[in-house]
Formats: sequence, structure tokens, C-alpha cells
Amino acid sequence: MSEHDPLIDFVTNVSGDGYLKVEESLGDGYVRLRVPEAERRQAEHDIRSVEDIVVELLRNARDAHAQRIFVATTREGSTRTLTMIDDGVGIPPALQDTVFEPRVTSKLETMVMDRWGVHGRGMALYSVRSNVVSARVACSSLHKGASISVITDSERLTERADQSTWPTVEPDDSGRLHVGRGPHNIIRRLVEFACEHPELEIYLGTPTEVLATLHSLGRMQLDIADLMFCEDLERLVVWQRPAACSDAAELTAIADTIGLMVSERTAHRVLAGELAPLEPILATLAVADEPEKSSAPDIYRDRRSLRLHHDDLVAFRAELTRAFDVIAERYYVSLRGEPRITVGRDSVNVRFPIEKED
Repeated sequence: MSEHDPLIDFVTNVSGDGYLKVEESLGDGYVRLRVPEAERRQAEHDIRSVEDIVVELLRNARDAHAQRIFVATTREGSTRTLTMIDDGVGIPPALQDTVFEPRVTSKLETMVMDRWGVHGRGMALYSVRSNVVSARVACSSLHKGASISVITDSERLTERADQSTWPTVEPDDSGRLHVGRGPHNIIRRLVEFACEHPELEIYLGTPTEVLATLHSLGRMQLDIADLMFCEDLERLVVWQRPAACSDAAELTAIADTIGLMVSERTAHRVLAGELAPLEPILATLAVADEPEKSSAPDIYRDRRSLRLHHDDLVAFRAELTRAFDVIAERYYVSLRGEPRITVGRDSVNVRFPIEKED
């Protein structure tokens, strides 16, 4: 229907643009908004950094009613690859390219206003694709979740220089967590979103770590019939599909279809259970108390009261980093950032984020 259709002009003159929100119905709940309606929903800003892309993809997954979100990211030179997999309502195959066009949205009557501004104007994915090397729906179907893969170039779209440091989180008076100190990097955006939506399980890692996590979680969730007699993997939710693979070649191929590029050697290690699955972000965070007025030292603790002094934590992390060098030399791996330490009432847990060296 033309923007200058006489009927539209008449209704607009009589009733205003508020009664004419839709330019085109695309099916399966998706529409293309008319320009005035999209402008009315204008957000404060569009994509200005890689971190902005992370936020927009997280909001899409949340609004698609996802319960689990897996974020796989890696960088080589100036190129960053980012894949976000969720278990939301999914995107119909016929619309998987259309969703990147301007003013296309599934939120005609459910526009969301959150701490990041307006969401639901049909411009987020369009803005993402306009600022990156490539953006695509790697895999999705209705009620099966989705995987969206984005490749960026830091010479075209900036990102924070420090992408390995985790922020601290602090409880407010009501016990709700919020982010304190730390760089405004990809990790911080994910932690902020996890604190804002504690009902979601959000995972962050390399493609290898995320694949190992999908395989492990899927194995725990799927029954034996799904694992042994699943000839059509497409009937499974996107994130569950790696768990039903029977060999490394199949796992490598399925990982590729959901936007996770790994070698067949890595797939063998995943199937053998050699790679530990990721923990949800909220489960790995160190919660920092505010310093007391008596100038007591800063401390890190979790919500179960075991405490480590800040200086001891720093020294412990340094010792762990040095100790890891032995493993790094023997097994051709490198430490990706610092060891992550979480403390509980009866334990101190350490996780070493690693990258395999080719």
C-alpha cells in the first residue's frame, strides 16, 4: 500500500498517524511499520560500538521469550565474530533476511521501554547490519530458538580495548545486584543485562566453550530417545542440536549451521567430555562489598559469606596465572584473560578461560 494512498491520507487527516501504524503485514506476527510510527519509537541512539550490538541482540532474545542465551565471541586482528544463540520463539525461515530491513518488527503492540531506551521500532537489526561486515540469521525456525551471527571490523565499528576484564557487582539495599567498577566492554554489557534479568541464564565464552556447553546441557536435558534415534535434528531446539550428534564430523557440521566454527579435532574433544561447560554469568560473579567507613580493606565475597581480602585475591590470581604456564606449554593453549575466582562458604572455585593455539 503506497504511503500516498488517498485512503491513508484521508484517515491520517481525520484521525492522525496514531491509527495507522503498519505499512505492510509480513505474516507470523511480523509487520513493517510506517515511517511516522517508527519515528515515534525512535531510540536515543543507534549502533555506535560492538557493545551496542550485544545489547540489541540480548534485547531481541529477551523479547522473544528466551530463557537461555549463549554468547560466543572471538577476535582475530581487527575482526570480531559474535554469535548469539537463544531458545526463544524463533524467526520464520521466510523472514530471516527481511528482519534486517528497516521498520520490520514483531512488536507492533508490545513495544518495550527499558534502561537502554525504546525497543520495538524495527530498526535494531537494520542498524546492526548497516554497521558491520556481515549479519545473518545462522539458524532459526518458529518455536525452535535462533542463532544470529555478526562479524565486525574494529576499523569500521569501535569496541573497548580491554575485552578481558570482568566488572565487579554490588548488591543494593534490596539485595538486587548492579554493576560497579570495570571497563564498559562486552562482558560488562552482558553482566548488566544478567543483573537486570536474573531470570535468564546467560553464558559467555569462545565458540569452543559455548559448543561444549550446548553439548553438555543438551545431554542432561534430552531423553535417551532424542539422543539415540534423532534422525532429523531440525526438530530439536537450535541449542540442543549439538547434543544429538553421533560423531565429530556431524558435530562440526551442526556447529557450523548454528554459527559456531570449530575444527573436527575440537569436536572430538567436546564429544569426549574434555572441555568443561560454562557456568551462567550470574553464577560466576564475584560480589564486592562497599568499603566500611573505618577504612577496612576492600573484600570480594559471594552471597554465602566466605570472604577474601582484595590483596589476597590479587596475589592468588597471579600465582594461578604463573602455574597455568605449565599447562599452556604442554598442551598448546593460552590463557584468555585472568583466572576467574568465585568463593563460597565451603569452597574457592577457579575457572581458566582458554584459547586453543593452532
